[in-house]
Amino acid sequence: MIDYKHYITINPDIRFGKPIIIGTRITVFDVLNLFANGITIDEIILDFPELNETQIKACLSYAADREHKIQIGS
Repeated sequence: MIDYKHYITINPDIRFGKPIIIGTRITVFDVLNLFANGITIDEIILDFPELNETQIKACLSYAADREHKIQIGS
């Protein structure tokens, strides 16, 4: 799994503190939403040429890590 910490950051002054891809204003949610709507990595890069495949996969890694850490209240 990609170490997303090299690609994803949270800055309260950018996009209301949502996780973003470093050096952009593109949120992890933006990328995940594109995937959820059937957009491929290549199509995302066409729409956002400032991104690369590793950054996009880092968004998936971030989401997987968050999902893994979710705990149900006891």
